[in-house]
Amino acid sequence: MTALSHPELGEARAAADEASRAGGLAVRELTGPVEHREAERLLALVWRMGQGSPPVSGDLMRALSHAGAYVAGAYLGRDMVGVTAGFLGGRPGSAIELHSHITGVLPRVQGRRVGFALKLHQRAWALERGIDTVVWTFDPLVRRNAYFNLAKLGARVASYLVDFYGEMPDGPNAGHGSDRLLVRWPLRAPHVAAAAAGRPADVLDVGGAVLLDTDPDGRPRRRAPQAAETMLCAVPDDIDALRRRAPGLARQWRYEVRAAFATALACGARVSGMTRSGWYVLAPEGASR
Repeated sequence: MTALSHPELGEARAAADEASRAGGLAVRELTGPVEHREAERLLALVWRMGQGSPPVSGDLMRALSHAGAYVAGAYLGRDMVGVTAGFLGGRPGSAIELHSHITGVLPRVQGRRVGFALKLHQRAWALERGIDTVVWTFDPLVRRNAYFNLAKLGARVASYLVDFYGEMPDGPNAGHGSDRLLVRWPLRAPHVAAAAAGRPADVLDVGGAVLLDTDPDGRPRRRAPQAAETMLCAVPDDIDALRRRAPGLARQWRYEVRAAFATALACGARVSGMTRSGWYVLAPEGASR
């Protein structure tokens, strides 16, 4: 871990404070067992699991916090409305990274930028400790999360992980596999600082070879690969609603998006971002975003 200059640290703290103020929130570390039990209950609600089987237990969050890992909550008044937790990791010979394992926000406060405030608090926390990179995974089918992670935060896709967690029992994921995109968030990068200040790392709607789009009935429609530097892959508007309404169709989207990514990655492409209209843009490594 390397020392952080005062200007960088001041920028990170100021961006985190502004994000909290904009949502009328208070974000802080959770350090006591009562807070960790409250966080456990919130995560169980978000993942639609019974209180006896939360995705992360209060005991584990208590242990993570006590060991110096990251556990934080967002409050609207006295009410906890969001939770995030992570732990330190890294490969032998590499710098220590923060693995952001879970972030959950109550549906009733969506639109208050709770997730953004939590992530910027996490960024400042990591930089204060000389940690330059945060990593996490997310479901590539969840379009709002893809845009949030890649544009609003400026994270970069490192790899596509097939069925990473195996079969998952929670409400949003049960029966739908657990493919994930692994992203890396380079906390010191200029484009990340710009995103933290409210200037997203947007990519434009550009032309290219469409690998996967949507037919008039909402089904995934695979296209024959074409010779083009830029490739495009669509995802459903709202995969969570689709899983409730038409689980078979949602599973079809899983397999088709997996195949589209496999095609693009085999050609040497990397994810350069997601457009506001919901297209993954995949281009040769090193191409500008």
